[in-house]
Amino acid sequence: MDEKKLDEELQKIWDESPVPHSDQAKQASWETFRSKTFAPKKKRLRTWHYYAVAASILLFLFIGTTLYFTNSPIQNGSFAGETVIANTTSEIKTVVLPDSSKVDLSPSSQIKYAANFVQNRKIEIEGEAYFKVTKDKKHPFQVFCSQTTTTVLGTSFIVRSNAKDNVIVELYEGRVQMNVKGLSQKWILKPGDKFIYADKIAEVEEFNRFTDFENEKLAGVGHYIEKNYGYKIIVPQEFANQRITVRINKKEDLKTIVQLISEMYDLDFEINEESKQISFH
Repeated sequence: MDEKKLDEELQKIWDESPVPHSDQAKQASWETFRSKTFAPKKKRLRTWHYYAVAASILLFLFIGTTLYFTNSPIQNGSFAGETVIANTTSEIKTVVLPDSSKVDLSPSSQIKYAANFVQNRKIEIEGEAYFKVTKDKKHPFQVFCSQTTTTVLGTSFIVRSNAKDNVIVELYEGRVQMNVKGLSQKWILKPGDKFIYADKIAEVEEFNRFTDFENEKLAGVGHYIEKNYGYKIIVPQEFANQRITVRINKKEDLKTIVQLISEMYDLDFEINEESKQISFH
């Protein structure tokens, strides 16, 4: 799609009248934005220190939905040559695993895995963590938490447990299979499903994995980013009142959202990590 056509399509979306939109419309809006703004096209080269490359971001984030079925037993205990990582701070700690998967480890939580993790992708967790799993068809990724096992090949999800051995798994992207020790039943989760294991009872319910912006000013998206990602957004005054209707995955990578805004409004941006500030110009 050429630039003129893209501008016309985006203008139609920006000029939407402030009427209620269905969930399907919001979902379609986000997918339209993402597919059109990240479509391959010729652009001038930008310095990586300041600018995100959307294609590589999406390649990592949306890395597959293949199911892996297993009868592997629940595994709790020691790993050979295990690595233990604990978050003793008051902030979320990002951990890059040996297979390039990422874990956002919540405070007072810990993970452990074996020295041969790349070939044996098994990990135990105590507390809460958000996983972005790198796709590897030959080596399924398994998360052990209390009496449950979450098995995936490539997806993003939250695992949360407490002192009573209750476990919650919230799936944001992809597919996962849930097993419970001692039970032959398997639960296959789709995006938006929440698996709850409490008092030896397992059930699945839906949860809202999106944040909706209904004919919202661009400045409102900036407030959302500051609140949820900790970065202050600065946009040119003439763009502050531009309106947008879009649905964003609550666990969307910040760089994807920033790159989207950049492409939509044909703006460059700079990221200042020291001051936690993103400036568009």
